[in-house]
Amino acid sequence: MRITINGEPRDVGDAPPPNLEQFLRTLGLPAERVAVERNGVVVRRTERPACVLADGDVLEVVTLVGGG
Repeated sequence: MRITINGEPRDVGDAPPPNLEQFLRTLGLPAERVAVERNGVVVRRTERPACVLADGDVLEVVTLVGGG
């Protein structure tokens, strides 16, 4: 399965597709500190466990940073 993350194509293997929450963990991203858009639609944090990735998905992942 191939998806695009922040403009870069990535092969995520042939295993059953992960849900978005699992996938963020495999990337080492703190799920509570990122915003995710899938195919042009923002995915709320509460929707990530039910959001199963599919071949050809396009993800935009932005890490939120606090500071002053």
